[in-house]
Amino acid sequence: MRVAGLELRDPVPVAGGDICTAYSGVVDDGRPVFAKTHPHPPDGFFAVEAAGLDRLRVAGGPPVPDVLAAGPDGLVLSWVEPGRPSVDAAAAFGRALARMHGAGMPSYGAAYDGYIGSLPLPNSTCNDWCAFYVENRLRPYLGALTPAQRDPVEAVCARIDQLAGPAEPPARVHGDLWSGNLLWGADGQVWLVDAAAAHGGHRETDLAMLQWFGAPHLEVILSSYDAAAPLSAGWRRRVALHQLHPMLVHATLFGAGYGERAASAARALLAR
Repeated sequence: MRVAGLELRDPVPVAGGDICTAYSGVVDDGRPVFAKTHPHPPDGFFAVEAAGLDRLRVAGGPPVPDVLAAGPDGLVLSWVEPGRPSVDAAAAFGRALARMHGAGMPSYGAAYDGYIGSLPLPNSTCNDWCAFYVENRLRPYLGALTPAQRDPVEAVCARIDQLAGPAEPPARVHGDLWSGNLLWGADGQVWLVDAAAAHGGHRETDLAMLQWFGAPHLEVILSSYDAAAPLSAGWRRRVALHQLHPMLVHATLFGAGYGERAASAARALLAR
């Protein structure tokens, strides 16, 4: 089979494609690869992910797979042999994530829009994180909420300057850092994958995503990160603020209880 112009020999279906179909295989020069494809992907979907991986590739940061090919039909990456989570890998990942965030970005957002799952992700650049978060991460995803659910989220938008904590410079963030986008490698490192949401953002956003779905040795990751790049006072109280975005995304994609979960989180933030 061909993916992004490369011939993939001995393809075997594997997990890890999310909304795509994923395979392991070998390319002509004998290198093992990971490939994913989609019969009807959104415009530029795989190019955006390839660019996101390249954006996150910084000295001393978490490793990311090499992009071997990207095309309208799919993406081919260097193969990362899976391993098992460990305390040592978690501690090293916390430090590496802090270095990646610390590499910074010129502004909040990015030069092009991204994707979060199958949904478009606006990335209009801005020098104010509060304005960026409201206009690019909250309001675009309010359509799935009922009026009663939308009201407290709109109230958070109106008060975000009071809720956001101390201002920080734009960090180089993954943007969709749930545990499924951490690949614990056999080399003892934690690799980052699925980077279509990478942008200049707030570093607490990545940490909040990790906490929403959980991750192996989560507290080790967080404490190692905080030791390497101390977080601003009260950061744990702001986790729900940063989790509002993925909650709204899930409400848009899956409906049901996610809209009420977002509204409940917003009410709790307003009550503080």
